[in-house]
Amino acid sequence: MRVGNRSARSRLGRAAAACAVALAAAFAATAPSAHAEASGPAVDVTVNTQEGLGTIPATAYGLNSAVWDAQMNTPAVAGLLGQAGVGVLRYPGGSYGDIYHWQTNTAPGGYVAPGTDFDAFMGTVKTIGAQPMLIADYGSGTPQEAADWVRYANITKGYGAKYWEIGNEIYGNGYYGSGWETDTHTDKSPTAYADNVVQYASAMKAVDPSIKIGAVLTLPGNWPDGVLAAGDAADWNRTVLSIAGSAVDFVIVHWYPGGQGAATMLAEPAQLTGELAQLRQEIDQYAGANAANLQVALTEINSNQYEDTQPDALFGADAYFTALEDGVFTADWWDTHNGATSVGTAPDGATDYGDYGILSSGGCVGTTCEPAMNTPFPTYFALSMLSKVGRPGDTLVRAGTDQQLVAAHAVRQANGDLAVELVNKDPDNTYTVKLNYTGYSPSTATPTVYSYADEGTAITSAAQGSSSTQTLPPYSIETVVLTPSGQNATALTAPGAPTVSAVTDTSATVNWPASSGGAVTRYGVYRQVGTVSELLAESTSTGATLHNLVPGTSYTVNVLATDQAGHLSQPSAPLTFTTGTPSSSTCAASYQFSDGWGSGWVANITVTDTGPAAIDGWTLNFSFPDAGESVSSGWNGNWTTTGTSVRVTSLDSNAQLAPYSGNSTTVGFVGSNTGAYGPPTAISLNGTVCTTTYTS
Repeated sequence: MRVGNRSARSRLGRAAAACAVALAAAFAATAPSAHAEASGPAVDVTVNTQEGLGTIPATAYGLNSAVWDAQMNTPAVAGLLGQAGVGVLRYPGGSYGDIYHWQTNTAPGGYVAPGTDFDAFMGTVKTIGAQPMLIADYGSGTPQEAADWVRYANITKGYGAKYWEIGNEIYGNGYYGSGWETDTHTDKSPTAYADNVVQYASAMKAVDPSIKIGAVLTLPGNWPDGVLAAGDAADWNRTVLSIAGSAVDFVIVHWYPGGQGAATMLAEPAQLTGELAQLRQEIDQYAGANAANLQVALTEINSNQYEDTQPDALFGADAYFTALEDGVFTADWWDTHNGATSVGTAPDGATDYGDYGILSSGGCVGTTCEPAMNTPFPTYFALSMLSKVGRPGDTLVRAGTDQQLVAAHAVRQANGDLAVELVNKDPDNTYTVKLNYTGYSPSTATPTVYSYADEGTAITSAAQGSSSTQTLPPYSIETVVLTPSGQNATALTAPGAPTVSAVTDTSATVNWPASSGGAVTRYGVYRQVGTVSELLAESTSTGATLHNLVPGTSYTVNVLATDQAGHLSQPSAPLTFTTGTPSSSTCAASYQFSDGWGSGWVANITVTDTGPAAIDGWTLNFSFPDAGESVSSGWNGNWTTTGTSVRVTSLDSNAQLAPYSGNSTTVGFVGSNTGAYGPPTAISLNGTVCTTTYTS
């Protein structure tokens, strides 16, 4: 998230406090926008239920609430949030988390509305059947204050509050030059934050060892990721993980993409996959022995564009599931109420009030006023649609589309039904969607389709279309729910979560807990390749060694069991691992990250001839793992790029490399990134994959 975005959002929160007045809930009727519904080309959507992406947790669908919001605990709001299926409510609200004192329900320097104290908040949480995500005051509080809050919440009151963040966006405390977050500590460095997180965790877990503690990080490619302040040896994420990684249970990131315009914004959810993958790499590299246990919470998310109109709803519908598919255990939308700040017009002609809330605050900008208090904005219906697709315990499965303006996500529900969410990001065209399935045979019954039309006032449902064809109007969200035919039937449960060991450059060993519910004839280990499953190994036991893997390559696999009738079980949880580079090669390469600033970075690559023959003229090849990465400029070589593939050839001055590590040469480049900027997983010299190491 960029600094300017966060600063603006702080102002929005305070504007919302001024706007929020206690009025009865009312719903303003707003007519859907008109469109030229010229049919676009047919869209192929493929759903592969053999490619599992994990189970939807009870904490999946989250939302922020704030103590400056006088409506946060009213019956009207509780009713709306309960109907939307909200599973997590975050409190006390963004940057207020670093000025809020729970005992007195005060936030010095900020407005706190009546009726927003912790007990009132927990009443709403319990009413809607959600869980709290609580921000312990790091900026102006102490470990003792946080520990006392845990004691009151879980010992005195028995609330069972499980998830506790230590501070909000503390990296915005001015240490890197931009400051919006309160931090009264003399030392505002990432080292000081990490050391203090360890103290907070110790004090809080001494009261209740069952709680989960979260530390603040930033997503790769989002400020201040990669930034080094004077005297620092590492950036925020690396420092916090290396010191506090062993003391916490999850990490916290926020995501507000910085692109401009609806079309750019609606393409941005695809960036999350690379950014979350790179974050996981950082966790694995720097958090030590506890790395595998650290989960990721996305506790603030919004588009920063057209916040209370249909484009933001489409963004949310796509981004929630993208985040969950990529491993977060909660995605928490910003915000319940936020307040009108500016007036604009969305591409569909709807009025945008610059309001990040899912419910209207009823405020005005000049003579232009929002609809009545608590009127749902389109983002409310996008959030409500999530539970039509999948509920906690259901299995996320792979879905793909051949049209970039149509997003698809799918869930295998616990009762055997298959739900496919379709998001049309085109403001003008209706698409005919052709549905294709792997691993699932739908019945011939007409599917139930839940629809949210452009700027609609409700989600509608009807039996329409067929299991193979649906019509998707402009700027709409549809969820198609299909019932299974008898061909899907098996009593076998999914195998347990697989683990990996003995990973080399060309092989890996995968083990898993057995499937139950019947006799298993064999297990298959399948690689996810888009929406196509590639069988890598079969076994009659609960383990298999995968051979002939490609060095320096990321693999995501599922394990499926086969019963005596030849039916496949549902897939296991996904397992992702990356093969190494050869331990013995005729060349060595060292990739060194030097500096970064969110949208770019500097790296150097040192190559060494470790073989028996001298090299006179060399070519270096590697590929970036993310589509948003590119080389802006390079030195000490001739640089050419094709897509994400990079080729560097020698200059006359560095063409000769002596054998047996006689000498090395270093090339470097300035990279540009939109989103993640992960390092290449393998580097080749004259066609040979080198033994590759990474430093920062």
